[in-house]
Amino acid sequence: MKSWTCWPRWGVTSVTLSKLSFRNARRQASDYLVYFITVVMAAALLYSFNGLVFSQEVQQLSEGMNTLPLVIILASIVVVCVFGWLVSYATGFMLSRRSRELGTYILVGLTNKQVARLFFLENLSVGGAALALGLVLGGLLYQILRAILFAMFSLPYHFTLALSLPAAGLTLLYFALIYLHALRKSRKRIRKMKIYDLVYFEKQNESIVIHKGKSRRWVFAISLVLGVVGTVLLMSRELIIGIIGAGCLIAALFGFFLSFASGVPAFFDRHPAQKYQGQNLLIFRTLAAKLSTMGIVMAIISMIFTATIITEGSGLVFNGIFRGRSVENACFDLYFAIEGEDQDPSPYLGYIAEHIPVEQSVLYQVYLTDSPTVRNYIESQTVYYYYNYDQDSILRWSDYAALRAIAGYPAVEPEPGRYLIHCMTYLEEPLRNYDQSVTLGNITLSPGSVYTEHLSQGFGVANGHGYILVVPDEAVDGLAVHHLAYAAKTVQPVPAAQYDAMTDIAVIEYNKQENPANYALVLTKANEDAQVAVQTALLVFPLFYLALALTMTAATILTIQQLSETDRYRRQFALLRKLGMAQREMAQALGHQFAIYYVMPAVPPVLIAAPIIFHFAQIPEPGVMVGMNSPGIIVTISLGIFFLIYVIYILLAYTSLKRNVLPK
Repeated sequence: MKSWTCWPRWGVTSVTLSKLSFRNARRQASDYLVYFITVVMAAALLYSFNGLVFSQEVQQLSEGMNTLPLVIILASIVVVCVFGWLVSYATGFMLSRRSRELGTYILVGLTNKQVARLFFLENLSVGGAALALGLVLGGLLYQILRAILFAMFSLPYHFTLALSLPAAGLTLLYFALIYLHALRKSRKRIRKMKIYDLVYFEKQNESIVIHKGKSRRWVFAISLVLGVVGTVLLMSRELIIGIIGAGCLIAALFGFFLSFASGVPAFFDRHPAQKYQGQNLLIFRTLAAKLSTMGIVMAIISMIFTATIITEGSGLVFNGIFRGRSVENACFDLYFAIEGEDQDPSPYLGYIAEHIPVEQSVLYQVYLTDSPTVRNYIESQTVYYYYNYDQDSILRWSDYAALRAIAGYPAVEPEPGRYLIHCMTYLEEPLRNYDQSVTLGNITLSPGSVYTEHLSQGFGVANGHGYILVVPDEAVDGLAVHHLAYAAKTVQPVPAAQYDAMTDIAVIEYNKQENPANYALVLTKANEDAQVAVQTALLVFPLFYLALALTMTAATILTIQQLSETDRYRRQFALLRKLGMAQREMAQALGHQFAIYYVMPAVPPVLIAAPIIFHFAQIPEPGVMVGMNSPGIIVTISLGIFFLIYVIYILLAYTSLKRNVLPK
């Protein structure tokens, strides 16, 4: 005869299960608030980027944006896998933490099938609530992305909040795949487990992999060596070598955390005096206990953090390359150049006169000296490569003054008997120290001032490749002409259709040559800005999308692990209070435990990713990654973005734990 406290198996209705699952879902959402917020943010991210996939106005910003949906869908597949791992891990973790409760349900009369269904409905309710809130937040986030894109294309933005049914449907599909996969695994596990397995499932932790001290020390040392070797190999430009380097880094992280987790107790056994200094015993005993149960998880999280920082840094490097090249090329509203000395600019000038209103313009020639004296000096002082220039390039003073006026730069005064140098910023320092005179015909000129504003100096038919010498007009007589060029300030930005027409003229003129050797180049500021916007949307946006997903996932798993110890911390500090520990000391001990716990998986990624990003930022041609895009600043910004998000999770967890565990 069953006890009166038991639920008869035939008396547990679906309504009862639904009420119980709903109650548990509310408790679960409050107990794991950080996880719930992260799932809401996941839904918001997926919906906002799906909104870009189905937005016709976004795709109409430029022809290059036609590939944006494919890029975002590919990135979303990776993000879905990342969030899928988060949900699967969190669901399995919550199952282990609630296994005793679920075993009790079976003990009082429920079947394994009913308990599995109960757990399924609980998590499905949490996922459904997160999805609903995420769609609302995602609508706002989509408007932010939309406003950024419109600003990048210099278009007016109008706020229009509306639900995109295709985007919501695709987000629902992603969430269904994420949750149904994770819950199917848990449901299958519960249905197969016995009461004993459920009750003691919470006690199952990672076993200590490395027991012997000598083996541990060897593994720790080898992991450090592999970390250095892997970092160096990953900076190689060879795919196979890079893959080998990535493998070395993975092995290094696993070896580091597995050996470290089992090495903390051994360290204090060999140094007993340090064990009892201050709060070391409490702090490191708790840390060792935590690491011994999640060494593998720590290694995986450290891998994710490494990938996150490298992804963020790559996005910043690409953004720097796009903008660095564009800002140099697009200093004039309209620019075209024709290589050679006997070229006819009339087809271009005729089209401009008919279709493009111009405020100010100049048609000029770029000349060459007899020898590359300045170039040879630059090569001896810094990294430099020349393209399409075998000698030093020369510009007449009157043409230079007109170019400065068209670009909007302040006027400069000529220096009698001297030549000026206009160069890109990375050549400024060596050229300021250049003291050699230049002789052109019967005119000898000594070095004068150096100017570094952007002047279209980054390509083959530019105003010099990286630098140009500015001389009096009469000094160019008899010099060879490298190319003819035209620069203009237009009344309004040159539309894409007119840019295309100008490039068509260049193609037609090139094909007219019997032996095509000289080429023409057309640049417009509007087209360069549009290309930067397209490249940023296609590459930088998805990289930051992925980086944000990775950071949120790893930080959430760390936080879930930490907040799950609330009851144990509460009992621990209550006992310490009875033993006489002051409130301030307990708060310090908790803070130190927290800091070490969260710093541990972040230190190796910083040491690995920082040199990789720095090296990556030095690969582009000289003069591109300068100013705010210089390698050092990009590394700093990458780490800053990562730690900004990471610290938010740390503060949320610390505030919650401090409020709940420290005695009042």
